[in-house]
Amino acid sequence: MKFIDEVDIEVISGNGGKGFVGYRREKYVPLGGPDGGDGGPGGNIIFEGDEGLNTLMHFRGLKTFVADAGINGGGSKMTGATGEDLTLKVPIGTLITNKETNEIIFDVTEHGQQFIAAEGGRGGKGNAAFKTSVQQTPNFAQNGEAGTAIKIHLELKLLADIALIGLPNAGKSTLISAISAARPKIADYPFTTIEPNLGVVELGEKTLVVTDIPGLIEGAAEGKGLGIKFLKHIERTSALVHLVDCSMFIEVFEAIEAYATIRMELEKYNPDLLLKKEIVCLTKIDAMTEDEIEKFRSHMEEQLDRKVLPISGVSGRNIDILKQLMLKTKEVIEEENKKVNHGRK
Repeated sequence: MKFIDEVDIEVISGNGGKGFVGYRREKYVPLGGPDGGDGGPGGNIIFEGDEGLNTLMHFRGLKTFVADAGINGGGSKMTGATGEDLTLKVPIGTLITNKETNEIIFDVTEHGQQFIAAEGGRGGKGNAAFKTSVQQTPNFAQNGEAGTAIKIHLELKLLADIALIGLPNAGKSTLISAISAARPKIADYPFTTIEPNLGVVELGEKTLVVTDIPGLIEGAAEGKGLGIKFLKHIERTSALVHLVDCSMFIEVFEAIEAYATIRMELEKYNPDLLLKKEIVCLTKIDAMTEDEIEKFRSHMEEQLDRKVLPISGVSGRNIDILKQLMLKTKEVIEEENKKVNHGRK
């Protein structure tokens, strides 16, 4: 399925039903009063989060979505039925923006979460509602209120605990296939991955969601390569796993420059991304000798002033350690967030 993460649509709630003009017609009651019922309200347009979706593909091609109108009122003060709501399901992580004002009107963050984007039009009053002491037999009713039309921009920002980042061919797709059931396309050329992949990592009864971000390159924040399309997906993740393919470099400084390139692009796009917790991994170590691995690990730890974990998605070396590190990082962040939220109360 093609990955679609932005789409423009128009939503229109249902018109309210018309009020009814009618009079009682009963045996032995020759001058029956007004009994026209009210029209029913129109249907609402509702957005609902659905964890089973990971793309906005189902909106492509369909640009206008209209809820049902309310049913007109009837005699005997019968109120028309309410128009059926139209529920539009969207992936978790979808931002709903009013396209004309650029105002974010809702952020879908949970499965089953609902938001009424456009309320249905009010139903018109029947003539029975207009009877007064001075107007005993009104011969008019009210039209229903028109539905509301809103131009909407939908933007999906994937919700994941961990984002795998790095230059093209750094081993992101191989890693996500090694730690989860995700099966992305893998090949030895840049930009194999042209859309994010989500994978669920299971550690006993605990889980975390990981996404691999398609190859970032120098200039990604300005639109080069594929990065500009997917940098936004990093914003919602709690932490980063930064992969550096050390097998392609002869000197350690080249690997450090590759690391710095990605960090620079993150900063250009959004400086706050540099504040996220980060696990640095040397990948494709199955193509290196033990001495080479140790040289890169020790020198990078010294230069970056942080721990560096050598891993291989092919052989599985240190993959279990990485999974535990990711889980621990997620739990630490959740605990920190709890303390922050508690302090605000």
